[in-house]
Amino acid sequence: MTTAMPATPVPPEGSLTGLTVGVTADRRRDELESLLRRRGAKVLSAPALRIVPIDDDALVRDATDACLARPLDYVVATTGVGWRGWMSAAEGWGTGARLVDACRSATVISRGPKATGAIRASGLRESYAPASEAVDEMLAWLLERDLSGKRVAVQEHGAPLPEFTAALRERGAEVVEVPVYRWGPSPDPDAVRRLVDATVRGEVHALPFTSAPAIDAFLAAADESGRREQVLAALRTDVLAACIGPVCARPLLAADVPCVWPERGRLGALVRTLDQELPARHRRELASWEGPLALQGAAVSGPAGTVQLTPLPAAILRALAERPGTVLSRAELLRRAWPADAPDAPRPTDEHVVEAAVGRLRAALGPYSGLIRTVTKRGYRLAVDPG
Repeated sequence: MTTAMPATPVPPEGSLTGLTVGVTADRRRDELESLLRRRGAKVLSAPALRIVPIDDDALVRDATDACLARPLDYVVATTGVGWRGWMSAAEGWGTGARLVDACRSATVISRGPKATGAIRASGLRESYAPASEAVDEMLAWLLERDLSGKRVAVQEHGAPLPEFTAALRERGAEVVEVPVYRWGPSPDPDAVRRLVDATVRGEVHALPFTSAPAIDAFLAAADESGRREQVLAALRTDVLAACIGPVCARPLLAADVPCVWPERGRLGALVRTLDQELPARHRRELASWEGPLALQGAAVSGPAGTVQLTPLPAAILRALAERPGTVLSRAELLRRAWPADAPDAPRPTDEHVVEAAVGRLRAALGPYSGLIRTVTKRGYRLAVDPG
């Protein structure tokens, strides 16, 4: 038998090739999906919420009128897109100049660079912006001041900030909450349900989240399907939960789900975090009789190029790769590769389906079909270099 080629790393076509990422974001969804696909990821798009257009939102107009009713002492800007939307809507209502003047007479604080840029673009200057970009630091800064009788406008960022505003009111402040954009129900609930099912079946490798409300909505959809605990179990084990920042991660942390997030809350940084975390979790390099191979998610890369597999063949190959060279019986492969609880595709009981599935795997592997070896009356193994 010919000795296997030396095992050298074989990079897949993209850093996330072979990996499936579920996207629940609405705002900037196209940008996030483009960044992921550029790295080779397969994207399952399922916006868990939609943004209510600001121009049609009577609550925003009422809050703006409240800001103009009497002088403001502090104005809190939490997002650049929210601030720009607020100023633009006020201009459309004919109150833009008055709103800018009201903010100019107040102390403006900004959550981070994007909010700061929007503030300055409207002709204003911020007095404070925490280096951490954390809402908690903005609150601590405000609580160091005498807030008794002060009027504070808080531009929200997609969801209420009850703890933030309650702390201000406890210190005697009058708070005007400005819900610059609010969340409505998903525009495609069927897509969300499909993402829930794919997560439970082990077909998703990561779920990046850009807002806490999206997490709540995704878990609510899982709850409606009777699969909340299964989704949480997947997130605690095989599915990476990545959040834009620690505030976003709170619903998952409260459910004992481990999360990762970048130091800076940016989409590019979030994708780079996936770049760092996912290959380390799902990449395996093998010195096989077919040559050096890299297995990553549903992709096999080697001297003959990269082959993409569908979920079941990929699951079978993954099960064999967990114990390279070891023979796995049909019963063992049935247990490891088929989902245990998938109402739309329950686990079969006939072991002959394994033979057919392995045949499809060999066909799909193409130039790497010799990687799968049959051991008569025992099962299957990977043809790896014993040395």
